[in-house]
Amino acid sequence: MSQEPVPPALDIVVPVHNEQATLETSIERLHAYLTSAVPQSWRITIADNASTDATPELADRLAARLPGVVAVHLPLKGRGRALKTVWSASPAEVLVYLDEDLSTDLAALPPLVAPLLSGHSDLAIGTRLGRSSRVTRGGKREFISRSYNLLLRRTMAVGFSDAQCGFKAIRREVAERLLPLVEDTGWFFDTELLILAERAGLRIHEIPVDWVDDPHSSVDIVRTAREDLKGMIRVGAGIARGRIPLESIYAELGRRPFAPPRAPSFFGQVVRFAAVGVLSTAAYGLIYLALRLVLPPQVANFASLLITAVANTWANRRFTFGVRGRGAVRHQFQGLVVFGIAWALTSGSLAALHATVPGASARLQLAVLTAANLLATLVRFVLLRLWVFRGARASASHPHSDAHSDPAPAVPALPVAPAPTELRRPALTTEKEAS
Repeated sequence: MSQEPVPPALDIVVPVHNEQATLETSIERLHAYLTSAVPQSWRITIADNASTDATPELADRLAARLPGVVAVHLPLKGRGRALKTVWSASPAEVLVYLDEDLSTDLAALPPLVAPLLSGHSDLAIGTRLGRSSRVTRGGKREFISRSYNLLLRRTMAVGFSDAQCGFKAIRREVAERLLPLVEDTGWFFDTELLILAERAGLRIHEIPVDWVDDPHSSVDIVRTAREDLKGMIRVGAGIARGRIPLESIYAELGRRPFAPPRAPSFFGQVVRFAAVGVLSTAAYGLIYLALRLVLPPQVANFASLLITAVANTWANRRFTFGVRGRGAVRHQFQGLVVFGIAWALTSGSLAALHATVPGASARLQLAVLTAANLLATLVRFVLLRLWVFRGARASASHPHSDAHSDPAPAVPALPVAPAPTELRRPALTTEKEAS
């Protein structure tokens, strides 16, 4: 009776798209290193995602020639899609992702996977921003990378230092739980995965790496940064609305005792408040224009401000200041007081406009009201921070100081749940797999 093959300990996935110039050299180098330096069982999976050059043929030839190398061909483009597809079906204990150009020194691979194989950590990432990391790259890429990671830490309340390094690993049972929740199929995929993992109480291990920039990289930095910012807004909104089931993931896999994410810093509050303010101002303008068709200017202004004020207070309560639990009605009442001040500012500006420019057009009225609303937004931030949510933020900073204080963790503490049973996943059909 034939025995089923034993799954490898490591599955090193290399997503590729139109990499015919360097694919063969990179895979041969990776194969030689794994053969000589990694004692655990492994396989290399070349995940070709919709290449239009000779990459698919090269991948098949490498799979036929090198033992332990397999090639998977996906019809749609996307690094995130390739990783999600291969990782979801892999039987390996630890799933690894490496950039095809191998910019990261491979000597960091054993310490990357060691804490996952031992069960000490859930995910592991290489960081180019550690004190002992050695990095060679241009000033432009360095500035963009550091700025992006700083913005990510300040706005998403996460602690990992380098979300974009193409050198990561995850335990299979963790991947099985998190991957269905990750929506991005491109370059934001692993950043989204890390945000969800940390916010769910999973342990992320970081190792400093030696990294040399590939000057021939085809990554569009500006477009990638723009898509990453959109992804941060989407994920942040999903967490704020409770759409992403972080509590259930923590109950299954989270490390205990659970420490809630840190309250947003002042800088993070400013960025989040600005995002909420921009959306509120845009919504205010659209509502005002719609109501102005049937209502007088002052009435339309009052109704527009009232509608957006309620939504603004709710969004700032959850997203900007991280407040949960009781007190929502009181905060909305205080928010209406703040709204009254904003209304006084905007209605006063409208009255001044009519006094100086009788018969002003609706567009001119909107321009003046928008400027006044921006000033009111600044006043609103000061009052929300120093008055409305001040007590709630203090309770969140010292959750055990008062048993009757309003709870405010971003992810509430949960009772200990039994470890999840291991799920069986169907094996991924590959074009070519060495025996």
